[in-house]
Amino acid sequence: MHKLVVLYSQPADPEHFRDYYVTNHLPLIMNWPGLLAWRYSFDVAATTGEAAYFAVFEGDFADAAAMAAARASPHGRRVAADVANYATGGAVVIHYPVRDGTG
Repeated sequence: MHKLVVLYSQPADPEHFRDYYVTNHLPLIMNWPGLLAWRYSFDVAATTGEAAYFAVFEGDFADAAAMAAARASPHGRRVAADVANYATGGAVVIHYPVRDGTG
């Protein structure tokens, strides 16, 4: 599996961010080709001190090639372009292969 994570900094208008994200952006995400599963939260907290991020998104893809194809698709470009409509604080996008482990 390959994971895409978006870390959103504090926006200028948190209520607009939440409303736009749920009403407009998530419906785009739901139809993203190649996306196996996704999750998000507005309740980002740090174990100590203040959290550096306002919200987080996680998307799961079969592998790096599937993620790259999804991001390069017309729909993926639309998803990326939509971020400017709500993420006034900016966003950090990271991705990585997921390795399973046992404890």
